[in-house]
Amino acid sequence: MNLENKNVLVIGLAVTGVPLVKTLIKLGAKVIVNDLKSKEALQQSLEELEGIDFQAILGKHPENPAFLKNLDLAVVSPGVPLDIPFIKELRKNKIEIIGEIELAYRLNRAPIVAITGTNGKTTTTALVGDIFSNAGEKTFVVGNIGVAAISKALETQEEDVVVMEISSFQLESIVEFSPKVAAILNLTPDHLNRHKTMENYRDAKFSIFKNQTKDDFAIINYDDLICRNNSGAIKSKKIFFSRKEQLEKGVFVENDVITIHTDAEKQKVIHVDDIKIPGQHNLENALAATAMAHVMGINIDIIKETLGTFNGVEHRIEYVASVNGIHFINDSKATNTDAAIKAIEAVSAPIILLAGGLDKASEFKDFIKAFDGKVKQLVVYGETSQSIYNTAKTLGFHDVTIAEALEEAVEYAYNIAREGDTILLSPACASWDMYKNFEERGNHFKKIVANIRRS
Repeated sequence: MNLENKNVLVIGLAVTGVPLVKTLIKLGAKVIVNDLKSKEALQQSLEELEGIDFQAILGKHPENPAFLKNLDLAVVSPGVPLDIPFIKELRKNKIEIIGEIELAYRLNRAPIVAITGTNGKTTTTALVGDIFSNAGEKTFVVGNIGVAAISKALETQEEDVVVMEISSFQLESIVEFSPKVAAILNLTPDHLNRHKTMENYRDAKFSIFKNQTKDDFAIINYDDLICRNNSGAIKSKKIFFSRKEQLEKGVFVENDVITIHTDAEKQKVIHVDDIKIPGQHNLENALAATAMAHVMGINIDIIKETLGTFNGVEHRIEYVASVNGIHFINDSKATNTDAAIKAIEAVSAPIILLAGGLDKASEFKDFIKAFDGKVKQLVVYGETSQSIYNTAKTLGFHDVTIAEALEEAVEYAYNIAREGDTILLSPACASWDMYKNFEERGNHFKKIVANIRRS
């Protein structure tokens, strides 16, 4: 892709913005950065770009029609909705608009294993990355997992492997993106404040398959009816995985053993009790990872060894500490109700649950119903605190308290906890009402726990 002396507009200087600018400059592009935030709010990002020659238009979108006509390309950050007036104006001027993932794909040389879904993306991406690394492959683990795909795109070679976690926001702006292997883990309502309807959200997720050919692979959760029922139009080779049913072909559990059944043979991989990461949701992640690694030719022994040693990822059902017999678990990555339900199912009772955060137009009835006698106390905070509180009371769960913020919630939980209790941070909401991201929220939780240990 030749960008020498091309005028490229980067919209949004968020997590991907800084590496985007650096890569575009390397390619010889003339870069203009646009962000609605002020120079002061973007100070850290701008400091990372110190010494690099680019133009910045901050605090507003460009308004000069002549400016738009001179653009060759616009690269939009995932956090920027594609239906805002400025994006529509770019389209009217016939400016190509792509996302960071699309640009990374066009620059990338290695085969891509791409993973999406509502929950389990990060764990599965990290697990697949470990499998390939353990097999001796030079592996780049990038995307929504925290390493911008664009930051590694120019380093990749044909013999390498790129394992990529992709969100619905990132998939909205793909054009040619076509992974060798694409997986959809599950679909439950999420980000409806942006996508508006479940159908729009589903379509964004399923676009991961749209450019694949018959020589590529689609890994699909058979147990998820939305995923299964919407897989008919996929052109690539479909491989189903199932935790609940024994399939004629695919990856499934038979006699408590992960099993791969192809036309050629049936292979046993690992007993489910030997998988290190706990919970039924992680068994699904292990099945998906097994399917992806297998179609890419990874030896069964390597898959088995990795499933037996992989520790999981930070901020996802992460054990933090025990203080006076009270256990603290950080599940800050549970940014929707379905993820939080899976954490409740995986953690031993009795649980004091901390939840709340940004309002994404989510419903909390199923979340409260999932307590099933395991949650003894609910402490809510943030934008959604009143909504969760009201839902709990309506459904007859009265052991619920509203706290001002996370620190107050943790301290209250610790004061009422008894030996053997688990204080579980599993917010069921995004973090952006109080934190930059779920990582910052999880790290704050761990810092609060550390202070309790020292007191």
